[in-house]
Amino acid sequence: MTTAPLILADVGGTNTRVALAHAGGVDHASIRRYPNAGRPGLEPILTDYLADLGVARCAGACVAAAGPVEDGRAEMTNLAWVITRQGVAGATGAPTVAILNDLQAQGHALGHLAPGALSPVLRGEDAAGQAQLVIGVGTGFNAAPVHDTATGRLVAASESGHVGLPVMTRADLRLAAHVGARHGFAGVEEVLSGRGLEQTFAWVAAEAGTPAARSAAEIMAGIATGDALAVATGRAFVRMLGMVAGNLALTFLPFGGIYLIGGVSRAFAPYLDDFGFAGAFCDKGRFSDFMTRFSVSVVEDDYAALTGCAEHLAQLMARGG
Repeated sequence: MTTAPLILADVGGTNTRVALAHAGGVDHASIRRYPNAGRPGLEPILTDYLADLGVARCAGACVAAAGPVEDGRAEMTNLAWVITRQGVAGATGAPTVAILNDLQAQGHALGHLAPGALSPVLRGEDAAGQAQLVIGVGTGFNAAPVHDTATGRLVAASESGHVGLPVMTRADLRLAAHVGARHGFAGVEEVLSGRGLEQTFAWVAAEAGTPAARSAAEIMAGIATGDALAVATGRAFVRMLGMVAGNLALTFLPFGGIYLIGGVSRAFAPYLDDFGFAGAFCDKGRFSDFMTRFSVSVVEDDYAALTGCAEHLAQLMARGG
């Protein structure tokens, strides 16, 4: 008798990735990516996916959602979807359903990524058994601390993208005023995200006396070719990323390592050194030397959240959850 597979979904603001897993391991050949635009919710994607693969039912399901999760219910931050355990169970036939914040899923993936999936940014202690931290920069921004305990891994949820931007200079204050004018509050995600990169470019261009707008893809292409406005935007973005990551490091003390994830993090990986990430990260006054204890890496695996879903679901089912 063939054992029913597990189904995994990583729901971002723009795309949803779906995969099957067997015995805790992701079947990479089964991964499919679906655009979210024009779809009313996750359930039709799961139904279409299982029909396409000829799977009648699943033994378990785990969803990583880019939004706050409470009592088995996720409200997407940058998408008008609500995801519930009941809805996922109905679409998949799974008796066991887990719904995580997407950064929680990334945290569960740490230690289970393929060799070569990490690109080092800063060398630090990287102490085994100590707290770790995942920081996601993509369609949105968030972070989650990771703790390995005697009873299993604990990845705490947060909504770190919606705290206030750090301000250390007059230029920081002007940037905060620019991005805050849109929503009345200058949150971290208004700079450190795909749309935040676009807002930062608009501010840089206005500061230079040449108001203009570009898409995130156009900005990254401009950085690659040395376009002055794009490079200035990249430097402002990376400096803010360093400041925010440093603040989070002091908040959670992740001596086991900090891991930058998400499409925007990967896009900026080649520029973090030249654009001053380390200086901004360590610029903490009398704690500047202390900051060198934290290692920072970029996770290059675009499917790490699916790996984390598989690991969490396997542990949950082993406990009879």
